[in-house]
Amino acid sequence: MLASGLSFVGVTGVVRHLGTDLPAAQSAFLRFALGLIFVLPALRSLLRDGLPMGALRLFAWRGAFHTVAVIFWFYAMARIPVAEVTAIGYLNPVLVTLGAALFFGERLAWRRMLAIAVALIGTAIVLRPGLRDLGAGHLSQLAAATFFAGSYLMVKRLSGIAGAGTIVAMMSLCVTLGLLPFALWVWEPVTLAQIGWLALVAACATSGHYCMTRAFRAAPLAVTQPVTFLQLIWATLLGALVFGEGVDVFVLLGGAVIIGAISYITWRESRLKPQVVPAAID
Repeated sequence: MLASGLSFVGVTGVVRHLGTDLPAAQSAFLRFALGLIFVLPALRSLLRDGLPMGALRLFAWRGAFHTVAVIFWFYAMARIPVAEVTAIGYLNPVLVTLGAALFFGERLAWRRMLAIAVALIGTAIVLRPGLRDLGAGHLSQLAAATFFAGSYLMVKRLSGIAGAGTIVAMMSLCVTLGLLPFALWVWEPVTLAQIGWLALVAACATSGHYCMTRAFRAAPLAVTQPVTFLQLIWATLLGALVFGEGVDVFVLLGGAVIIGAISYITWRESRLKPQVVPAAID
């Protein structure tokens, strides 16, 4: 899980380094197009064996949600501190829990509802609306968290009819195709250096998902989930040491509150049902 966190911090660091040199949609498209290299074996198997019955529509919906989410994420990453992007991103599992209750009829016990409320308080601590100006980057990251949650809810349905390799491969393919028209609309000349950096993003993301899957298989979620708070610490250090961003104590505090709430939800679920290994997603 430590290696996974370092890999994902590497993703945010490289995207932050690229900044606004390329439009968000174009950067996202190139990242996913280059990432297809890493899922070619799974795509070959998919072409040979075909898709499970009824999966195509779910894959399309998942691709649509994820496409919009990554555009918002790339936009936010270039405009607000790395630590704030990371902390707001912790909201994803909370939104997934709410979405599962709203759309899949999953029961929300009072303890889970209380944990969700605590996580939302943590988000308010990070954003501090009314106490400081919130820019387009903050709103974009909130939108990214919402659409990523929609994508993860699709995975929840897909995991019952398709394997993890198929889900990851189809996500990469669908998002690449989904981003293509947006990228062409705003396309700007790309340098070899930029392609190299985005290839590194794809490699770090793939490494992060691989390590995350191995961690979930090696230890319960109740153990691995709290470790993800280190990702916020590393992101804060990266922003301060490499990009000269200030260390915001409220971002660290809010992130800790969110992670604490998520860890409690995860621990409760691990007590109520057998451990399930989630599919790697991006």
